[in-house]
Amino acid sequence: MKRRILTLGILAAPATLRAQAAWPSRPVRIVVPYAPGGGTDVTNRAYAEALGQRFGSAFVVENRAGGNGIVGTDAVVRAAPDGHTLVAPNITHSMLRHITPSLPFDPIADVTPVALLASYCFVLTAFVDAPFRDVPALIAHAKARPGEVAHGTADIASAYVANQFAAAAGVEMNEIRYQGSGAAVGNLTGGHMPLAWMSTATVMTLLPGGRVRPMAVTSPQRSAFLPDTPSLQELGLGAANFSGWFGLFGPARMPEGITRQLNAAVIEASRTPAVQERLRNLAVEPWPASPAEMAAIIAEDDARWARAARENRLPRS
Repeated sequence: MKRRILTLGILAAPATLRAQAAWPSRPVRIVVPYAPGGGTDVTNRAYAEALGQRFGSAFVVENRAGGNGIVGTDAVVRAAPDGHTLVAPNITHSMLRHITPSLPFDPIADVTPVALLASYCFVLTAFVDAPFRDVPALIAHAKARPGEVAHGTADIASAYVANQFAAAAGVEMNEIRYQGSGAAVGNLTGGHMPLAWMSTATVMTLLPGGRVRPMAVTSPQRSAFLPDTPSLQELGLGAANFSGWFGLFGPARMPEGITRQLNAAVIEASRTPAVQERLRNLAVEPWPASPAEMAAIIAEDDARWARAARENRLPRS
């Protein structure tokens, strides 16, 4: 009997390995739950190309926008957890259950953390002819005109930063929420709005046109991509610090073997010249982390959003 059990175990082991080695057995779909063209989308396309080359199978990015990422994520959490359907949100994913009543999924329990793709920050960006040259001048200008100075935001993360900035600076400002960065960029560069909170990826594409001025970054230290731009921390507004992430998740209960393969492949891809060049062009930094480390980071974010919700510091959804 013991010999029979041992024999069965030996026979079963190669079958298990073969099953794991068979992944991916068809194209892998990466759902980006936001509009095309943003930092989340472009970052994922850089990695998708590298992953396709690594595994010899297509990794197809599909934009499925709506509801601050809810529509696309909901479709993925309902998919089979076989590693062929993934979702790639940004840090706003972990904020959802604190701002959205009747959320159809749990942003932590209903997904499998796979890998962090990159980190980013926001840039307080001014129209080139705005009537202030730096943040102290902006604060003085806004204090003299309570509620009049507009600042644009493009998602709930930038809206959170905008609210934090106004509170830290002790000013009342007029937040204008856009559905994505495209419309905000047009209004800012056209001089119809004096300020906007933009990702580094967006700002870097605007600087050559000379229509905007970066005034501050939300990372605790200066960005390597904008070394002449002060951080809010050094300006005494550290309460508005913010560093975000782009991440890759599968549905809950995705096999550990597939999760490990994907995580290792993402980290490997982040070190290739092609991906590094594309991330530099986006002004985002690769963020290698294991699935366990990623889960811990998301848990910390969730606790931060819970505190902010209790203190009524989260933006409307």
